[in-house]
Amino acid sequence: MKIRKNIFKKKIKNFDKQIGVWSCLASNTVAEILSIAGFDWIVIDMEHSPNDIQEVLTQLQIIQGYESEPMVRVPWNEPIMVKRVLDMGAQTILFPFVENKKEAEEAVSATRYPPKGIRGVMSSARMNKYGNVADYYNIAEKEICVIVQCETKNAIENISKIAAVDGIDGIFVGPSDLSASLGKIGQFEDPDVQFLINKAKKSCAKYNKPIGILTGKKDFAKKYISDGFTFVAINSDTNLIARSAENLLKEFK
Repeated sequence: MKIRKNIFKKKIKNFDKQIGVWSCLASNTVAEILSIAGFDWIVIDMEHSPNDIQEVLTQLQIIQGYESEPMVRVPWNEPIMVKRVLDMGAQTILFPFVENKKEAEEAVSATRYPPKGIRGVMSSARMNKYGNVADYYNIAEKEICVIVQCETKNAIENISKIAAVDGIDGIFVGPSDLSASLGKIGQFEDPDVQFLINKAKKSCAKYNKPIGILTGKKDFAKKYISDGFTFVAINSDTNLIARSAENLLKEFK
């Protein structure tokens, strides 16, 4: 049997626009709905959402049955959870709060088998179709996509060094923590926040590295896409349900 191909990784390397959505509700049904809708990529969030390891597994099984690419945001840039998520068959990992070259190198190392990295070896699991993918250990990294979040002013300043790390496939700007790092928490539209977002985009373009971002506002999503962001998450499941419910209720109250 052949290893699953990571179409998302291939497309962002070619700078093909990819439209995504954040999934925070730890729901198999929601994961299926988003997959059927046809998003290019869907974030299964473990950092700020109540997704435990079993829920991540079942959502991976669902999403990978469609054409969407599941991107698992691990709780932190540490190898233990990364190892488990990879063994469950995840191929695109989003590492939060990466600020420098060393931390970027650590992220890549967690996804690579020795001698290139420190990923633990499991002989038979979902990642190699329970032992049915020949030569999995030598070919796995070709389909593993490593995305790191640059979400502080310091991280934005270090993008040139982060982008140069071998194995980093893309940079993701985190507007929420970025605004907080400037002392303007929650003020995503503030000129200083937007300045750093634009600076990150220019740095990634200079070093030929795909860049992504999340926003819940249509105007900003369209702007980021037209400005050159390669992969843009245009909303989250929680926000879609909350705002739709509120707006519907307003019509009847």
